[in-house]
Amino acid sequence: MTDKYRAHGVIREDRPDGSILLRSKGELGPISDRVTDWLDHWAEKTPEAVFLAERSGPGWREVTFSQARDLARGIAAGLLDLGLGPDAPILIISGNSVNHGLLALGAQYIGAPIVPVAEQYALIPAARGQIDFVAGVVHPGAVYAEDGEALAEVLARDVFEGVHKLVGQGAAPGTRTLADLAKTGGDITSAAAKVGPDTVAKILMTSGSTSSPKGVPTTHRMMCVNQAQIAYSMPFLTARPPVIVDWLPWNHVFGGSHNFNMMLANGGALYIDGGKPTPALVGKTLENLRLKTGTMTFNVPLGFAMIRDELKRDAELRGRYFAELDMLFYAGASLAQDVWTDLENMAREVRGDMPLFTSSWGLTETAPSHLLQHQPTDRSGVIGVPMPGSEVKLIPDADMRCEVRVRGPNVFTGYLDSPEQTAEAFDEEGFFKTGDAMFFVDPANPDLGMKFDGRISEEFKLVSGTWVRAATLRLDMLASLGEVVSDVIVTGADRADIGLFIIASAAMASAEDATDMDGGLRIPSMEGDIRRKLAAIGGSTSTRIARAMILSEPLSMADGEVTAKGSINFKKVLKRRADLLDRLYDDNDPATILIGKPAS
Repeated sequence: MTDKYRAHGVIREDRPDGSILLRSKGELGPISDRVTDWLDHWAEKTPEAVFLAERSGPGWREVTFSQARDLARGIAAGLLDLGLGPDAPILIISGNSVNHGLLALGAQYIGAPIVPVAEQYALIPAARGQIDFVAGVVHPGAVYAEDGEALAEVLARDVFEGVHKLVGQGAAPGTRTLADLAKTGGDITSAAAKVGPDTVAKILMTSGSTSSPKGVPTTHRMMCVNQAQIAYSMPFLTARPPVIVDWLPWNHVFGGSHNFNMMLANGGALYIDGGKPTPALVGKTLENLRLKTGTMTFNVPLGFAMIRDELKRDAELRGRYFAELDMLFYAGASLAQDVWTDLENMAREVRGDMPLFTSSWGLTETAPSHLLQHQPTDRSGVIGVPMPGSEVKLIPDADMRCEVRVRGPNVFTGYLDSPEQTAEAFDEEGFFKTGDAMFFVDPANPDLGMKFDGRISEEFKLVSGTWVRAATLRLDMLASLGEVVSDVIVTGADRADIGLFIIASAAMASAEDATDMDGGLRIPSMEGDIRRKLAAIGGSTSTRIARAMILSEPLSMADGEVTAKGSINFKKVLKRRADLLDRLYDDNDPATILIGKPAS
């Protein structure tokens, strides 16, 4: 072991049935019983250390560990007075905030599951049906909104009749603020004593990118084990308290379970970033980074690309950003190698070395990390090896591309009130069938880890019987077309050839010669470039794009075509736009771009 990285190696077992088992050689030490044990520990050990912070005027509202413990326990007492507990989940319809974090911890002290959902569902009127859907799944005993006045219409929805309504501010008749709730001052000892490793701490909704969202009960054990696994694999976490400036949403397992709990478990500080990696909000992130930088940074590839561009322009920010970094972590997709190289070069310029630049793999159902690239690598896209205590079963095909199944104490045991879906989700050995595919970086050396290779559920056959790996092909299309498009959807199931629905970028939609052809956008000035780039890909029938259509209507969150995370529900899009799919395969349709053929 070095000062920062632990090499724990992989045990590979090749089984008679052709499957491969991977396990870590590492062994975990003590594991906490409850998430709130971490808060109690740090409130005693480092009471004045900052735990949570959010922007307030020109600076930050900072809450220490001792303050967080006292406030959370006060909220817990108030929740008990309302009759809330294990059978009465608390639906949280607002985004990241100090109040959100304190409410979550207060609920977890007494075993009341929290159910955080994407704030977009409440903020976008057309998407509020998603809140009704979630409420129908979890049957909440209370609902929380950060601003009761701004979300009064949501709190008044029929689905919340008879449900306790809690707010951070903007109280109205029938609502209670968390501040008032925390003044109740009751004793939580008895309720807290009933909370143990198998108590459900939160119910997270799956993204809904392949089916309707499902509830994933997440126990204290799952989250406590996961943080022990991460800390074992990355010893620098315990060498000094980590600090992050982070925007990742808490309704998603990575922001709310991985990052939030990482700070809580290791006595770290989470500064809530109100920005996001979008043109409209990245400026807020950069403003926050000029006020505060961290020892670790988490982002999606697009976010790192945007930050990279500003760091190249701003030497002062570049120096502060890299000075104390132990780790840069990307998730959601592979990072473009030019972004990786630029960040590495700037880091070496500032400090003479490179922080750990890494990624991992996991799902809502795995709490979330199951594989982690815990040692330095020089390439993007590597997601690492199993962490101690977790197992991976690989089902390889003839090309050694492997279906991935997982088992371990960080893996859930079943979907909420869905016995049939649960039964379908596990194999005969109790491994969760993830639906993802991976391949070895080097089959002869499993210690070098795995690379992600798409979702098996997104694959399809052409009418010829040729398999199309749509997830991998989609990434290739995005790389080829670049920023000229917003996204693409690969089509062709039971068709003669592969097609492409192109989600229009802002530049496309605003082009002077753009004409809406009943749902398909005709843009003659751009079609030649699209033809050229797609034709250049070539390849076999499993990768060759024969036709494309630019969609004039954006994807609809309200209709379930896109999730709050930004994931596309491909099946929903193709079903909702079946008429356009038929038109895409009509060579005479004016909106269809035939690749390799001149414009009509």
